[in-house]
Amino acid sequence: MDALILGFSVALSLDNLAYCFLGVLLGTAIGVLPGIGALAAVSMLLPVTFYLSPTTALILLAGVYYGAEYGGSTASILLRLPGTPASAVTCLDGYPMAKQGKAGIALFMTSIASFIGGSIGIVVMMVLTPLIMTMALAFGPAEYFAIILFGLIAAGTVAQGSPIKGLIMIVFGLLIGCIGTDLNTGVVRYDLGFYELQDGINMVVLAMGLFGVSEVIASINRPGGEIVQKRIALRSMLPSREEWRLSVPAILRGSAIGSLFGPLPGTGPSLASFMSYVLEKRVARDPSRFGKGAIEGIASPEASNNAAVQTAFIPTLALGIPGTATMAIMLGALMVHGIQPGPRLVTQNQELFWGVIASFWIGNLLLLVLNIPLIGIWVSILRIPYKLLYPAILILICIGVFSVNNNYFDIWMVLIIGLVGYGLRLLDFEPAPLLIGYILGPLLEENLRRGLLLFRGDYMGFLQRPISGTLLVLALLLILYVIWSRYRAARRSAALADQAG
Repeated sequence: MDALILGFSVALSLDNLAYCFLGVLLGTAIGVLPGIGALAAVSMLLPVTFYLSPTTALILLAGVYYGAEYGGSTASILLRLPGTPASAVTCLDGYPMAKQGKAGIALFMTSIASFIGGSIGIVVMMVLTPLIMTMALAFGPAEYFAIILFGLIAAGTVAQGSPIKGLIMIVFGLLIGCIGTDLNTGVVRYDLGFYELQDGINMVVLAMGLFGVSEVIASINRPGGEIVQKRIALRSMLPSREEWRLSVPAILRGSAIGSLFGPLPGTGPSLASFMSYVLEKRVARDPSRFGKGAIEGIASPEASNNAAVQTAFIPTLALGIPGTATMAIMLGALMVHGIQPGPRLVTQNQELFWGVIASFWIGNLLLLVLNIPLIGIWVSILRIPYKLLYPAILILICIGVFSVNNNYFDIWMVLIIGLVGYGLRLLDFEPAPLLIGYILGPLLEENLRRGLLLFRGDYMGFLQRPISGTLLVLALLLILYVIWSRYRAARRSAALADQAG
């Protein structure tokens, strides 16, 4: 309790409170707009955080992240266009409810479910993060190398899309992380003759290009939807007693699933919301209601994705290993300020750690208070034509990139990376593992070198230590499982083709 009181004293300072409010407000507004999402929003705001204290920077970015998950459901319900990937499941029952004239009830329930799910996720985070940090204090270079390698492989294989393509993107990210001057030898690597690359590719440039510019390009031809209900009265937002009876257990089940999936590498809120929807359909007395306006199909996924957003901070803060691309940007923001996330974060930066956790409580409460009365404003935002919206986003991206180093080279780089990111999307390569590989690559190399110095160049030393050896074996088993799954899928496809022939 003393630590939490310290956290609230930090989070309730005027600056932190103002940036928490700004973060959740911007996050909700961006989440409402289809096709942008939290990842692009956090990338765009990253340059702003360079001028803030580390605690304030993390409070702002985190507010944008979970604020976007709150707002993502609005477009899903009113337009059948998900504002964020995690809110795609909300379309299945949210849009039918809106067509039945129950858009207000659906939007109200998403706010309540998001608040409860986020609150449960915060409690789980408060309990688990210090415990994991305490255990991780016994880690040495070998253990850090093994757990980073395992996290990279898990993030590549468990992420959306093909596991093989996910691993390819992880390796691509590791190679990009090698660009620049090697701090140990002073050798310049992969600079292609450009002196601007001797310091490596800036994380802001990479994140904005991959998730900002490429998202805008991909969304240019996205058709807009017709808003089902243009006016929503506050009276129409109150659920009936039966709707409450169905929603409360669904919210609790969704929160539990989100808290479980949030810390796992490569899963995040999207998979959590999908799994919670599947569970609700399984336990329902009448599964045929789903897809036609079942309120549990909204309550459970919304609670799940917000719980997953909060618990995703557990491995990032406790071990310094991000499970998603958004968490990788959060990690990079701390590293820019000279703070290394990991087991010593609580002991060395108590104000930062508990201040951020306290800000989560404040931010969730602000979102609950803001979302319900401001629904009319969010509906108005959805009427903005995309042809006006996306050029403004591109201009903001270029301004943000230029402001980091006052360098025109970075603007060209972000545009080139944006085109590359769009090309990767067309080829069904998920860009998120690339950013995770880029962030963790230097840490992986650093701990590998330290371990080799400790073991006098003997690679077997990594396998002989119990924790690192176990993690390396698990990483190998994960790769073998992916290969076996692909082999079985290929054999099944061949068998089906023979039967068809």
